[in-house]
Amino acid sequence: MRAFIEHFKFAQPEWLLLLIPCALLFLLRRGRGAEAALTFSSLSVLVSLGAKVRRSAFSIGFPLAILALVPAIFAMARPVWRNEYHAKTASGIDIAIAFDVSLSMSIPDFKTPDGRALTRIDAAKKVVHNFIAARPDDRIGMVIYSGRPYSVSPITLDHDWLLSSFKQVNLNILKEMGTAIGSAIAAASSRLDSRDAKSKIIILCTDGASNSGKISPIEAAENAKKLGIKIYTVAIGTEEGRVSSQIQRFARQEFDLPTLRKIAQITGGEHYWAQDVAQLENTFKTIDQLEKSESVSRTVIEDVELFPWFVGSSVLAALVAAFLLALNPPPAP
Repeated sequence: MRAFIEHFKFAQPEWLLLLIPCALLFLLRRGRGAEAALTFSSLSVLVSLGAKVRRSAFSIGFPLAILALVPAIFAMARPVWRNEYHAKTASGIDIAIAFDVSLSMSIPDFKTPDGRALTRIDAAKKVVHNFIAARPDDRIGMVIYSGRPYSVSPITLDHDWLLSSFKQVNLNILKEMGTAIGSAIAAASSRLDSRDAKSKIIILCTDGASNSGKISPIEAAENAKKLGIKIYTVAIGTEEGRVSSQIQRFARQEFDLPTLRKIAQITGGEHYWAQDVAQLENTFKTIDQLEKSESVSRTVIEDVELFPWFVGSSVLAALVAAFLLALNPPPAP
């Protein structure tokens, strides 16, 4: 029944208004028949005995002729079985996320809304997850890095698979120590280079300075610019945050903000520094607004015409009514 309600439609429903005079005609005819029965005199009883069958046939044939108008009116209203297909095309943006998983991302200098300590990686993973989920029309890939880069996902529209892979990312996934920002940019650039997109961007998330890799961050940024790639750099962590003594004997803050600003400047991107969860969320909201995809939604409607069935039933009912009326004409007044 639900499928019938969803798919059965009238393409020209204004014709259904003709059902009103049709119903009035049927009701008025029934009223006149009753009155005529009362006006017959008792002297015509003998005559009526022979015409009883004819009158019964007429009482069926004439209403049937009126009822034949109903499917005819339905046919004029063009009943259809409608299927709607929704298509969406998008001139999406290709995005490569370079995500830092060095041990310094374990610093708990962020806080949850209820005041509990939160590590940088946990805060960043939640915000990046929401960013990916909010951009279904964009092809997105991911590279994680510490002392070397590692591909988590190629550039893809399968965000469910991407997010499932990203969920498994942790600080122990790579064994190499350090922060190879230049290598991460180069790895992300190589994945975007083979793509044909109107816009290609890298979102570089890091909480440290580059101290590993075979290519410097500035050199990698210059190569990315040649490929038409824009880089947004996001520094994560507070100014007071320090690596624990279990990781480094002399704890220090490794931010290299001037280099991150330079990377963004070279490629025409922007630089951000998020020192709490709210700033981190606002950073990705800003990037989301700056890099908008253009999408067009189209609805294709396919109608299967059903009026022949109604025309056929109307013709059949009219023929039966005509046959009954022809063989059994109404009695003379």
